[in-house]
Amino acid sequence: MFTNTLYIGLVLVTVGFGTGSAGPNSDPHFAGNRSVIVEMMEWKHSEVAKECELFMGPYGYGGVQVSPVHECAILVNRPWWERYQPVSYKIASRSGDEAQFADMVARCNKAGVRVYVDIVLNHMTMAEQGKGTAGDAYDGAGEHYTAVPYEPQDFHGKESCPNADLNIHDSDNPTEARMCQMGGLRDLNQARDNVRKHQADYLNKLIDHGVAGFRSDASQHQWPQDLGAIIASLHTLNTAHGFPANSHPFFYHEYIEHGPNVKATEYTPLGRVIEFKNYENLARVFRGLNNQRLCYLRNYGGGPKGWGMLDNNDAVVMVDNHDLQRGHSGDINVTVTFFEPKLLKLTTAFMLAWPYAVPRIMSSYYWPRNLQRQGDHFIDSNSYIGPPHDSSDNILDVTRNPDLSCNTDKWICEHRWRQIYNMVAFRNIAGAEPVQHWWEFNNQIAFSRGSKAYIAINNDVKPIDMTADTGLPAGTYCDVISGNLAGGKCTGRQVVVGADGKAHIVVDNKWDDPMIAFHIMSKL
Repeated sequence: MFTNTLYIGLVLVTVGFGTGSAGPNSDPHFAGNRSVIVEMMEWKHSEVAKECELFMGPYGYGGVQVSPVHECAILVNRPWWERYQPVSYKIASRSGDEAQFADMVARCNKAGVRVYVDIVLNHMTMAEQGKGTAGDAYDGAGEHYTAVPYEPQDFHGKESCPNADLNIHDSDNPTEARMCQMGGLRDLNQARDNVRKHQADYLNKLIDHGVAGFRSDASQHQWPQDLGAIIASLHTLNTAHGFPANSHPFFYHEYIEHGPNVKATEYTPLGRVIEFKNYENLARVFRGLNNQRLCYLRNYGGGPKGWGMLDNNDAVVMVDNHDLQRGHSGDINVTVTFFEPKLLKLTTAFMLAWPYAVPRIMSSYYWPRNLQRQGDHFIDSNSYIGPPHDSSDNILDVTRNPDLSCNTDKWICEHRWRQIYNMVAFRNIAGAEPVQHWWEFNNQIAFSRGSKAYIAINNDVKPIDMTADTGLPAGTYCDVISGNLAGGKCTGRQVVVGADGKAHIVVDNKWDDPMIAFHIMSKL
């Protein structure tokens, strides 16, 4: 990391844009120059379809990650995590049925937005008995899932797991991590042909409907060779939805590091890996924890550069996700979420401006947090609360307001915040351009993406007031953080770039959003 108090110069960072394929399952198959995924937690299929057409398509989003679509357990109080307890692989969830799912995928693809399904292959339910969202009965204690069907021989048991209670106690022990139960969830034996067949059939059904790929839940708890065998048996993507012939589904794997023995690189041959270090690195820098400063971001990225992250073409990155928001992974007081909108906008803007990996942003629903101290950390006692719903537990529609916001007492819609959707456009326009014209001063940074885009971020106690070499063509530009360019007029601040590429850059630390960003498509 660089610790210079002041540095001005031409810096060429060729981290890469993040869509180059390291393997057949590493390409997200974005349409055109699109480059960003949105996780739309618990949205109904009909609402996702509508959002693809009304907003995500027109505003340049590349893809949407939808919550698990399989039949799942119906649990008391309908917590969000019931979606991660499969009963069968029927497409029947709180978000909708198979017909509604197919309609969503078709409409999103037509709008230029790819669909990625959150899949749960590691396990089934807990030990209870009940019915699933498609009406199928199951017996978790007896490991009977007749709607699949799975029977006890399809699960890891005492012959596989070294622990008497069959639960994982050491997540860095490869045998425990992959052959014991995660918190009591019935752990599938994916070495069995029966399990592989049913899981491949499920994924192939989703592929045939037109999805572009999958977010694989709890991949680190599955043997790479078993996942690899399932992935190898999958169909290529459906050309009727605009995918080139012989395209392979995109996979990005959930992996949380617990030690040196279960490695992220075991999964990079099977797609990309969600780089959890990114959220923590950026959160600590923007919060100033342990004397971290924005100027340290000068060499940000993967590989042997001091940040300890995966290579560019192996990673998907985020600022937060559904688990991090609730303290189910990571430190709830470190993670940056919509509860701190100013900090979230700043952190997300940097992630989208910087050419590293495939970025994913969060689109959340609201719940009343109740943070309580537990030992040396905090927990949210309301973290179980599911999506906005009516008295019959039906998920509510999203209200879309004329100012592009949603009904924020229910749906937060961070992807509709101007400071975020305009940075999505910034990233799309910057493309593969390298970082140049870097400037830093403690907690203030600025840089260009080649000659196409420029950003300055102020997380300091003093304003930025400087003349900077932007690298952009001469002209007057609209700052897309404070406003939009519409009808040839700018509703926000303006920046004038001279014939020499230089501009007077002012970013007051007291602004609601202390940053500016502009690009060649925001030129008046």
